[in-house]
Amino acid sequence: MKLDLSVATPLCPAPCPAISNLVKSDFRLSGIEVTSDAEKLSRIKLMMNHAVSIRNVERDDLPRIYEFQIDPESNRIAVTIPRSADGFSAHWENALRDPNVTAKAILIGDELVGCISCFKMDRLDSVGYWLGREFWGRGIASRALNLLLTEVSVRPLYARVATSNVASLRVLQKCGFVVEHVQLSPADDRYPECEEALLILR
Repeated sequence: MKLDLSVATPLCPAPCPAISNLVKSDFRLSGIEVTSDAEKLSRIKLMMNHAVSIRNVERDDLPRIYEFQIDPESNRIAVTIPRSADGFSAHWENALRDPNVTAKAILIGDELVGCISCFKMDRLDSVGYWLGREFWGRGIASRALNLLLTEVSVRPLYARVATSNVASLRVLQKCGFVVEHVQLSPADDRYPECEEALLILR
């Protein structure tokens, strides 16, 4: 999904210099080392018995969000370029102070599985989300987006999505977004050149 999703809700009024240390620290899945694909799949199936919920992003979420956003396959599908640890930290330090950013952690039970946000992009109120790859295809993004839309009342809302990212287009359309136009977007330091759709929810 061609959106700037590495954002945070304004929880901290001052700079947070420890963020860089957080994202560079060792990461394990909720403190549990998953040793095989079968164990991971079994754990995910157990988690799916819990409801999807959203809450404000917390600083302790950042190491996992960082891991989500550097996954090569996720970036290939979303047509994005992952941030370095330093770039990620600087971005979050700014976002944590920005009163115009609303970001939520996506949870299944108590497990962090992604993030979803509302933010200004090219002066438009925009939404975006990012899920850990192991949680794709389970309806989580659609449920999280519906929850965000009940909390964020501003309309219209926009989303930009690479047209090759069919799954994300489907999520947005299920939640009421419609394609307004399609364009070729030039490359920059965050996104490769690609054809993208601009969607709107009125």
